[in-house]
Amino acid sequence: MKVKTIKTNAKNQDFINLIHQLDAYLKITDGNEHAFYNQFNSTDSLKCIVLLYADGIPVGCGAIKEFDAFSVEIKRMFVCSERRGLGLAQNIIKKLETSARELGYKKCILETGKRQVEAVNFYLKNAYKVIPNYGQYIGKKNSVCFEKHIE
Repeated sequence: MKVKTIKTNAKNQDFINLIHQLDAYLKITDGNEHAFYNQFNSTDSLKCIVLLYADGIPVGCGAIKEFDAFSVEIKRMFVCSERRGLGLAQNIIKKLETSARELGYKKCILETGKRQVEAVNFYLKNAYKVIPNYGQYIGKKNSVCFEKHIE
């Protein structure tokens, strides 16, 4: 399998198509909490988007956005269900961490749902540490938040 990553913006049609798949997946796993979480998933503020292609087909994506002067928040991480378990998401997260570091940030933070078991395991496997829920996720029982220092 030939794998390629590119940096792009939120207007990229491949990114938009992958986000539609991600949102459909999250609507199922988040259940009646989906509307709450979805309001924080706008792509307007995403400055660095990574797309992953396997054999020329767009199969994964991820993005970062500034959280504060020292941190970026990882958003919209996704790999198509039929391509999971192949290590493709690691290509995306490494590219996002490198981009954040090059932009002068010291850490990455993120939130995912406890019901997204694959995602929780992925972040733990990639040296992300569980932290107290931040911002809008404080008090949300389905949320688990992570950070990783990247300096």
